[in-house]
Amino acid sequence: MGFEFWMFLSLVYVSHFHFHGLSLAEKAPYYSFVLEAAMAPEVSFYDYIIIGGGTAGCPLAATLSESANVLVLERGGSPYENPSKPDKGNFFPNLLDVSPSSYAQEFTSEDGVYNARARVLGGGSVINAGFYSRAEPEFLKQTGLNEALVNYSYQWVEKKIAFEPSMLQWQSALRDGLLEAGVLPNNGFTFDHIYGTKIGGTIFDGDDHRHTAADLLEYANPYRIKVYLHATVEKIIFETKVFSRTRAQGVVFEDELGKKHWALLTKDYKSEVILSAGALGSPQLLMLSGIGPSQQLKKFGIKVVMDQPLVGQGLVDNPLNFLLVPSPSPVELSLVSFVGITRFGSYIEACSGISFTPSWSRSVAKALAAILNQTEQSSTKLFQEGILNPESLLDTRIRGGIIFEKVKDPISSGYLELRNMNPHDNPKVTFNYFQAPEDLMKCVHGVKIAIDAVYSKSFSNFRYEILSAKALLELIVNLPLNQRPRHLTSAFSLEKFCMDTVMTIWHYHGGCRLGKVVDRDYKVLGVEALRIVDGSTFTSSPGTNPQATVMMLGRYMGLKILQERYFGKYRKK
Repeated sequence: MGFEFWMFLSLVYVSHFHFHGLSLAEKAPYYSFVLEAAMAPEVSFYDYIIIGGGTAGCPLAATLSESANVLVLERGGSPYENPSKPDKGNFFPNLLDVSPSSYAQEFTSEDGVYNARARVLGGGSVINAGFYSRAEPEFLKQTGLNEALVNYSYQWVEKKIAFEPSMLQWQSALRDGLLEAGVLPNNGFTFDHIYGTKIGGTIFDGDDHRHTAADLLEYANPYRIKVYLHATVEKIIFETKVFSRTRAQGVVFEDELGKKHWALLTKDYKSEVILSAGALGSPQLLMLSGIGPSQQLKKFGIKVVMDQPLVGQGLVDNPLNFLLVPSPSPVELSLVSFVGITRFGSYIEACSGISFTPSWSRSVAKALAAILNQTEQSSTKLFQEGILNPESLLDTRIRGGIIFEKVKDPISSGYLELRNMNPHDNPKVTFNYFQAPEDLMKCVHGVKIAIDAVYSKSFSNFRYEILSAKALLELIVNLPLNQRPRHLTSAFSLEKFCMDTVMTIWHYHGGCRLGKVVDRDYKVLGVEALRIVDGSTFTSSPGTNPQATVMMLGRYMGLKILQERYFGKYRKK
């Protein structure tokens, strides 16, 4: 890093404290600059227009607003309207909410796997399981990011929203079970990515209240930023001239009443449109704007601005498979607090005492009762009531936990295509889960580790002795987890179990990959004044859970862009 950059960083601090002071007067949820899109003027001008107020968009906007005029266009609403809704106990109900105003927009991939994408200020940090863990060093080297600025940017995020979780009985027992299963060593509490078993960070505070990327807008200069909610961008506007590169000029967006607005860049040649709409939204919007595979664009009558066949390609979702383990002992409400990082490419995480919707609870309870009915001990007092009244086993909050396995760096990849020209609709997505046999072997090994942890001595107080490993597998096979067909041997073959019961962990990425669609500065290749800063640029999912790195990247690139604006092209080591 050059001397000029650190001088610039000191100026950013001065500007920040001039407007906020050390107490940061603008506190969520009282952001004066967050408005409904219907209140936007028909035409407006900004130095930076950020499409997507999500996990990357919020820290990016807050940083850029320290020295430039910024507009954020978020298609969803505010997480502050109902402050308790994003909290820990509502994790699954929020994901399963299919109402038009929900935080998550559901979709089903062409692979037959249910999925969701965020549509709320703060993005995925509003609906995820809250685990906070930094990327592995290899990821940072691969992306060419400067280590010193990366660490500074992580710390900027952590100061506001990251906490050390409480490790209560169920989580502690399972962590010890993983250590017994050989996921060593015990690394204690750390944000860093280290092989073995570790307690990571969380974005839930001691009162189980969620802190999100939207909270990072507390850092913003309130006089230089506007955030419009329920603002759906229809397309990016480009200027094309003979003998000149195509240049982004602004965007057209629609408010919640269906009225169109135009947000345009100022005449400063360093002004930019920045896509931060995520792994589905960013490639989808590029295509709707005329940048993508020309044959696909012509099919929908979209004017081709630039033929870029790699837009939408290299889309990857990390497969998830899990065990649901009923408990004879009370369990705490917990989301992911620790992780087992194996050396063969699998991550083991868990949650307990979570709430489902009543219909999901009934499905789980009935499947469990049916399995117990087949055992010789099904008439024991413990399960008599459950077999007669399956709903009583779980009510809406499970008495037990979910232990899941995530495949690291899957080789299998897919693609995204337009379904129609409506930006409100989800695109057509294919992930090709387990197309590569190496991915399947990682899953098999990971599920074996999870089973070993469940049947460890440390975890014995939280499992029923009459439930064998086969029974746990059979329970999952019988649940309506996806739309994929089941093999008769799914409960006997871990290969078939992985393929048949695969789910998402919502860490999908790619579609606008670094080096393919964007360069090392995250600028769209072949186009001026257009960048992409989000997970669509990733070639792999960073760390065990990507949110920490996505937020870091927003801060990191915000500083880099401002340095370039005021000091010229930034230098890299």
